[in-house]
Amino acid sequence: MRMFAVLFASLFVSTAAGGQSAGGTWITNVTIVSPEALNHVVKGSVLIEGGRIVRVERKQNVRPPAGAKVVSGDGGFLIPGLIDSHVHLASIPGMGFDQRGANAEMVKNYYKQLPRSYLYFGYTTVVDLMVVDHQMLKDFREAPLHPDTYDCGEALIFANGYPMSFAPPEVRFKMFPNFIYDPKQAASIPPEYKPEDHTPEADVARVKSAGGICVKTFYERGFGKDKNLPVMSAEDFAEIRKASTADGLVLMLHANSYEAEKFGVDGDVDVLAHGMWHWGDMDRQASLPDEIKELLDRIVEKRTGYQPTFQVLEGERAYFEPDYLKTPAIRKVVPADLLAWFGTPEGQGFKKELVDGDTPDAAMRQMYDAGPLRRERLVVGYLARRDANFVFGTDTPSGPTYGNLPGLNGYLEMQQLRRAGLSFAQIFKAATINNAREFKLDGQVGTIEAGKVANLVLLKMSPLEGVDAYDTITTVWVHGREIPRESLAANSGK
Repeated sequence: MRMFAVLFASLFVSTAAGGQSAGGTWITNVTIVSPEALNHVVKGSVLIEGGRIVRVERKQNVRPPAGAKVVSGDGGFLIPGLIDSHVHLASIPGMGFDQRGANAEMVKNYYKQLPRSYLYFGYTTVVDLMVVDHQMLKDFREAPLHPDTYDCGEALIFANGYPMSFAPPEVRFKMFPNFIYDPKQAASIPPEYKPEDHTPEADVARVKSAGGICVKTFYERGFGKDKNLPVMSAEDFAEIRKASTADGLVLMLHANSYEAEKFGVDGDVDVLAHGMWHWGDMDRQASLPDEIKELLDRIVEKRTGYQPTFQVLEGERAYFEPDYLKTPAIRKVVPADLLAWFGTPEGQGFKKELVDGDTPDAAMRQMYDAGPLRRERLVVGYLARRDANFVFGTDTPSGPTYGNLPGLNGYLEMQQLRRAGLSFAQIFKAATINNAREFKLDGQVGTIEAGKVANLVLLKMSPLEGVDAYDTITTVWVHGREIPRESLAANSGK
């Protein structure tokens, strides 16, 4: 019911805002590129009324309906709005939570621009995988212009495991209250938390009651200073799987290693969030080991959703790219004050957590390329050749890194997917129909079909001919409301 209530409210705001005429909007002189009909990419027209697509004409010279506002696409390419199914809206790229107090105005400006930055790169739907600030999420949804927003509620975190392990012991359970109780750790869990209130079934029920569409949990032994963290058992995961299925929720697992992805596939997970950066004892092998191929074949066979999230690694690597902050597109998605702050010693603070001593930037870049990025590209390339079920997500931002910027991160992720071996069609489907189907949103978005929400993007180039097309956006429609792209740019880009 919540989904339809939110949709109704969005439709009302969109139409009342004056985005459409009383007779609807007739978008014409466009090539319609919709993922369910890639064998029928032709010029045509689309009619929008009341925030929805009501008619799709895949032929030319069709008269517009009487009274409709006619919008010429000038020979461009009309696609469904893009979907990023892995974002963290409360986090601010490059800024730790402890730095916010001294930069309150900067934080305010960033959050004001945030929904517009996603729209700037064509993302009209996002899924927040881990709600940590309910008020911020509410504010995002109430912004004058914003993508459709869904969430996984508060994540299911194994007691004292990742990522609650990063918080001090005295506050971590308050920060992550939807944790999974571990009787073996009873001595370290505050007595006010009762085992019966923190079973997998109880935790999933809280996500469902809060309106979540998915469940996010973790299998992560840790890295850096936090290694050998506690992880859940197969029995725990089976209970999460059972409860998620019963409540109709998509089950997602943070899994970036061979061990973790095998754990998820064995447990019948719906989506593996992250690529396989770590191969364990097989890390140094130059090609894909047979053990990994066997697991990847199971992922393909089971149609498990796969989110490579290359930009998690590339977002760290950005600190060792001397010209990264000079990238022109950054000014389009980040307010000027935050961009300037990125260049200060305080704004560069996260780099100290990534670099080993005085290692030169060039050596750090090589470390990423020869290590986790190489391994992930081999894995993703293998899956791409077997047409795996890729679902597009960016993990924006994956941590306090300025290398993961809203909207732009999606465009950069697409470039990485292409480099790893995905075809243009695979990338397009991952960010539209695959995401819509995996997250049970395909009745609303993901294709250009009558009855769907009118979330549309007009490009100058075809996305089937190059990733660069996604940076040629001229217009975005959100629930039928027409928005020129440049009006969405951050002040720093004007």
